[in-house]
Amino acid sequence: MIYKVFYQERKDRSPRREQTKALYLEIEANNELEGRIKARKLVEEKTPYNIEFIELLSDKHLEYEKESGVFSLTEL
Repeated sequence: MIYKVFYQERKDRSPRREQTKALYLEIEANNELEGRIKARKLVEEKTPYNIEFIELLSDKHLEYEKESGVFSLTEL
């Protein structure tokens, strides 16, 4: 499963929409909720990022992200 994680680079500042970034993670999980939990735990342990939202990408959404040119899986 591929998850898109929206985040701010620092936890000590209030979030601003203009500064929201995204990364993509491939997570092995039995269901969507388990995948979100694993993704959050991984990002929190390996980065100083402030996570805003985590979403599971559908096949169509994943294809769109790949075509847009910004898609790249992140390894943490």
